[in-house]
Amino acid sequence: MPDDDVAFLPATRLAALVREKQLSPVELTRVYLDRIQRLDGRLRAYITLCEDAALDAARRAEALVMRGSRLGPLHGVPFAVKDQFDTAGIRTTMGSRLFEKHVPTGDATVVSRLVGAGGILLGKLNLTEFALGGTIDYPFGQPRNPWNTEHETGGSSSGSGIAAAAGLCGAALGEDTGGSVRSPASWCGVVGLRPTWGRVSRHGSFPLCWSMDTPGPVTRTVADTALLLQVIAGHDPSDPLSSARDVPDYVASLGAGVRGVRIGVIRELVQSPDTEVDVRSGVTAAVGALADLGAVVEEISLPLIRQAGAIFMAICDSEGAGLHHRWLSTRAAEYDPGTRRRLLAASLLPATAYHEATRARALLRRRMLEALDRYDLLACPTAHEAAPPIATSKAAIVSREDAAGRFFTRRSFTSPASLAGIPAIAVPCGVTGGGLPLSLQILGRAFDEVTVLRAAHAYEERTSWPRRPPGLG
Repeated sequence: MPDDDVAFLPATRLAALVREKQLSPVELTRVYLDRIQRLDGRLRAYITLCEDAALDAARRAEALVMRGSRLGPLHGVPFAVKDQFDTAGIRTTMGSRLFEKHVPTGDATVVSRLVGAGGILLGKLNLTEFALGGTIDYPFGQPRNPWNTEHETGGSSSGSGIAAAAGLCGAALGEDTGGSVRSPASWCGVVGLRPTWGRVSRHGSFPLCWSMDTPGPVTRTVADTALLLQVIAGHDPSDPLSSARDVPDYVASLGAGVRGVRIGVIRELVQSPDTEVDVRSGVTAAVGALADLGAVVEEISLPLIRQAGAIFMAICDSEGAGLHHRWLSTRAAEYDPGTRRRLLAASLLPATAYHEATRARALLRRRMLEALDRYDLLACPTAHEAAPPIATSKAAIVSREDAAGRFFTRRSFTSPASLAGIPAIAVPCGVTGGGLPLSLQILGRAFDEVTVLRAAHAYEERTSWPRRPPGLG
């Protein structure tokens, strides 16, 4: 099989080939390193590449295979992580000049679990500064969409979306506060899961908003996402807010299908005047495919969801401003202008507005949980539009309406799951007439990732669409 074909194989298949001694971890690692060398100067998925360490780890992995040792579920599979997660002895920049030379002494729990499962760390992935979103001048290079390099990748886990979509790693890990896993998955044409808040440890992950931050997988298939979640989920004594609930077998449950599963389609997001025609058509067709598979699909109304983006930003940006207060006071010039603007604006938000937002969050959460009492899953677009041109995100804000549209609209599609603390997955559902990916979002009950993954997998198995960005080797 040509190297470029190998690079796009699912992580589950790569792990199986390694276990069966049909694929060398060393050669596989070289495949990805060669692709990164060839493509990433243009795409800018990586901030730091761990070439020598990755090859050393691959040699050790190969030796274990040849000795017939017991192997982990990701044995020999190269992965990469958002540069928000600590890595011992490897710089962790948070995408900011303030941390350009920061080198942690320990690994984030999710990193240590992926390595413990046999994965090979290729490097650290690009992101919007401090995972906030809205970065104008990326210190480590402008991330570019593999489907069209003049278009956005989605924030904040930009590099994670690029690397998974462009075959620059076997699987990637991102972090999702208000959509930072699902947005790049949506715009880059891959799968991205936001787990239930507390399902995955955040130890060693630089915070933005304590009540919404969570790590999540970004992969080429739903089965790969289930596998990564299987590895990283579970209680961690180093994160007292991580859940002690048992972790189910996500992979084994994938094939159960959706017959009889009740799905509520959120009218306000599908029929929103902001939702592009291609997006509406793609998501409607995807929901129709789930109905053909036996799901019970009905339209539901959640009027408050239209305010979710504003509710989210009032809470998230305020918490971020509090976290960054000292650095903003002493090192403001080192921040990207977009980051600095958002954090300084949030620091001026009146306490009354913040408390109004927390009450609105509680009400929206209640409405969503009530809907999930009636339905097993909710469905909507992951974003109201396909990836826009990079130039539009850097344009000056000219009015109050422009600011609201730019900051609140997209987040009203992804932040409801964050505000409610429930799982949500972005799964590709075709491409626009212009060749950019579309994405269906499926939301579920807290700690019911099993049903979310089942539905996403059933849809993925039913469909056929181009899983490799055009123009990439």
